[in-house]
Amino acid sequence: MKNIYLLGATGSIGRQTLEIVDKYPSEFKVVTLSARTRMEDLIQLIEKYNPKFCSVQFKKDADHLTDRFPDIVFGYGKTSLIHAATFQPKDRDGVLINALVGIAGLQPTVEAIKIKRNVLLANKETLVVGGSLVMELAKENQVEIFPIDSEHSAIWQCMQNGKKEEVSKVIITASGGAFRNKSFEELKNVTKADALKHPNWTMGEKITIDSATMMNKGFEVMEAIHLFGLLPTQIETVIHPESIIHSMVEYIDHSIIAQISSHDMRLPIQYAMFYPNRKESIVESIDFAKLSSLHFETMKEEKYPCFRLAMEAIQSGHSMPCVLNAANEAAVDLFLKEKIEFLEISNIIETEMKKHQVISNPSLEDLLRIDLEVKENIYHNH
Repeated sequence: MKNIYLLGATGSIGRQTLEIVDKYPSEFKVVTLSARTRMEDLIQLIEKYNPKFCSVQFKKDADHLTDRFPDIVFGYGKTSLIHAATFQPKDRDGVLINALVGIAGLQPTVEAIKIKRNVLLANKETLVVGGSLVMELAKENQVEIFPIDSEHSAIWQCMQNGKKEEVSKVIITASGGAFRNKSFEELKNVTKADALKHPNWTMGEKITIDSATMMNKGFEVMEAIHLFGLLPTQIETVIHPESIIHSMVEYIDHSIIAQISSHDMRLPIQYAMFYPNRKESIVESIDFAKLSSLHFETMKEEKYPCFRLAMEAIQSGHSMPCVLNAANEAAVDLFLKEKIEFLEISNIIETEMKKHQVISNPSLEDLLRIDLEVKENIYHNH
C-alpha cells in the first residue's frame, strides 16, 4: 500500500485523485490532506479517509477541526502545507501529490524533494517559477517528478517509445479555450462568465481563465522544457479543438507518436499513481466512429498576447518567469473579482515584465520575494 500526501484535496485535481483512491482502496492510504477554505468538503474527506494530519489556511478553521476530530493533527498557514508535504519524513515509498494552485505549491515541493519523496505534480508554478532549482534538487536527491496534467503525461508516455536523443520535437496541443472562435476585437467585451465556459475540460476557475488567455499553454511549454530537458525550439504548440490528442512526440526519423484519450484528468493522474504499471481505468474509451474527425490550427500569437509573453519570459529566463507568473496570478484574480477587463490581464503582465531587472540564478528566497513584490505592486495600482 502506497501512502498519499495530498495537497489541494478539495480542488478539481484533488477530488479526481481521490476517485482513483476509491477505485483502488487496497493500493493507497491517504495520510495527509490540505484544503484552503472549503471546510465542509474537507470534513467529509476527513470522515471518509481518516488522515493523520490536515492543513488549512486559517487558525480558526484549524481550531474548529481540532475540537471536532481530536485524534487528528491540524495545522494552518504556509508552514502547515510544508508539514503536510513532508509528514512522516522517513516514508520514502509514499508520494506527494501537489494539486495546489499558485506559488503556494513551490515550497512544499522543494521540501518534499529534500526528504527524497517522489512528487506527482499538477501545480504548474513549481516548474514555471522554480524549474531549474527544482529539477537540480530532484537530481541531487534522486527524486522522480511525475506530471499529472494531460499534456505532460502524454509527452511522458510518448517519449517511452524512443531514446531522449532521438526526439526531434514535441507538439503540445491546445483546445483554444473559451474564445477560440472569437477575434481579438471581440475579446474586448467578454465577461467572467464567458471566460469560464471551457469547451472541453471541467477545471478550477484560475486555470480556466489561463486556458482562455492561453497563458496555461505558455506555462506548459515552460514545464516541458524542465521536465524533459527540451530546448524551446523543440516545442511546437497547435490548436486542436477536440482535445483528444493531448501531445505528440516526433522522432528524428519523422515518425510521430501521439497519446490519444478522452479529455478526462483522471487518466493522467492514475497513470502517474501506478507508474510503471497500468490499471483498468474509470475513464471511458474513445469511440472513433462517433468522433469522425480531428482538426488542427496554427497558434496565432497576436490573438493570445499572454502566450507571447510566456515565450518572451522563456527567452529571458532566470527570474523573469517568476514575474510572469506572479503578475498573471494577480491579474487573473482581479479579473475574477471583476475589477479589470479580460484584455487588461496581458497588459498588466507586460507592464511588470518590462520593469523587471532580471536576477541570474535566483534562489528560492529571491523567487518568493519577487512574487510578493510584483503582486503587491499590482494590487496597489488596482
